[in-house]
Amino acid sequence: MEKDGTKARLPRWFAIYMMIVGVGGNLFFYIQAGEIFVSKQAKDVSFAAFAVALFAVSSWLVYGLLLRDKIIIIANIVAVIGASLVLTGKLLYG
Repeated sequence: MEKDGTKARLPRWFAIYMMIVGVGGNLFFYIQAGEIFVSKQAKDVSFAAFAVALFAVSSWLVYGLLLRDKIIIIANIVAVIGASLVLTGKLLYG
C-alpha cells in the first residue's frame, strides 16, 4: 500500500505469477490430506502444527479481505480448506 492508502500497481504478469505461487504453494495441504484419506492413518501428522498453520492462513485470509486483495484472498481460501482437510483427517484417523 502506498502512503495515501491506495494499492501499488503491479505488472499483470507479476500478479498472475503471485496467484500461481500463492495457490500452488498451498497445495501441500492437499497432498498431506490425500495421504491421510488414502492410507486412513494420520498418527505421524502433528495436529498442533496444522492447527497453527490453519490459524496463520485464516489470519492472512482476514487480512486479504480487509485489503480487498484478490490474490491474498484466493490463495488463503485454498490454504484454509486444505489445512481444514488435514485436521479433519487427523481427527478421523489420528
